[in-house]
Amino acid sequence: METEILIVDDDDAISDAMQEFLEISGYQTTAVKSAEKAVEKLRTQRVQVVITDIMLPGMDGLELTDLIKNDYDIDIIVMTGYSGDYSYEEAINKGASDFVFKPVRFEELLLRLKRVLKERKLTNERVHMLEKLKKLSITDGLTRLYNSRHFYNQLKGEVDRSNRYKHPLSLLILDIDHFKDYNDSFGHLEGDKVLVRIGQVIKPLLRKMDSAYRYGGEEFTVILPETEGNEAQTVAQRIRRAVKAEAYSPEGGESVSITISLGVTEYIPKEDVSAFIQRADKALYGSKESGRDRVSAIFIG
Repeated sequence: METEILIVDDDDAISDAMQEFLEISGYQTTAVKSAEKAVEKLRTQRVQVVITDIMLPGMDGLELTDLIKNDYDIDIIVMTGYSGDYSYEEAINKGASDFVFKPVRFEELLLRLKRVLKERKLTNERVHMLEKLKKLSITDGLTRLYNSRHFYNQLKGEVDRSNRYKHPLSLLILDIDHFKDYNDSFGHLEGDKVLVRIGQVIKPLLRKMDSAYRYGGEEFTVILPETEGNEAQTVAQRIRRAVKAEAYSPEGGESVSITISLGVTEYIPKEDVSAFIQRADKALYGSKESGRDRVSAIFIG
C-alpha cells in the first residue's frame, strides 16, 4: 500500500514544491490550504502522515494536531517559520511526531518523514505481536477455543454485568462420554482429533455474544449471556444432537459415534461465581448418573 501524505499549508509556492518533491520521492500526496479543509479530507481519505504549517488561516497547526491525535491514528510533522513563538516541546506535547523549521530543506524533511514512517511501522508490528501474544494466552492450543483461565475471567465479567443490568445468564458444562475408553482403544492422538472436532461443532451453534471454552481434559463450558435457563437447555440439546450426528473415523478402526453429557443452570442474582459453576457441574453429574447422552438442568428459584 502506497503511503498517503496530506500537506496543509496556505503558501502555494511551498505547498506545490513540497508536493512535487515528495511525489518524485515515491509518495502519494494531497495538499489543502487550511486546517478545516484538512479535517474534511481526513473524513474521506486514508492518510498515514500529515505535514502541516503552524500558521494557518482559522484553526492553527497545533490545534489541528491536537484534533487529529484525538480522532485518528495518523502521524504529524509540524512546520514553522516562527521559532521564537512555538517550541518543539509544544508541538510534541500536542502529539506531533516531529517538528521542522521553515524554510524547509526538502532533503531534511524526507529524512524526517522516513524516520516517522519507520517508527510507525515498528509500533504497528509491536501492537500486532502483543495482540497475538494476548490471543495465545487465552486460547487452548489444541481446540482453538478459549482456555479455562479465560473462562473464569470472562464468567466473572458476565456475572457482574448480570447483576448490574438484571439480565439472565446461563452456563453449560459438557463432558465426552466414555472418552477414556476411546483413548484406550484408539490412542490419545485420535482422542485429540475428537476434542478438536467437538470444538468445531460447538462454535457455529452459538451466537456472537456466547463463548465456548475447553474447561480441561474432555470437558467444555459455554457461557450464554442474556439467556434464561429454558433457552439454555435448547442450546444444550442442539449441541448434544450435533455432536452425536458427527461420524468419527479413527485410524485402524471403523467409524464410531461420540456422545456427550451436559449440565445446565441459570445464574441467581448476587450468587458467588463458584456456586454457579458447582451447580452446573452437579447437573452434568446428573446426566452421567442417568445414563449419559443427555441434558440435565438444575434451576433454583
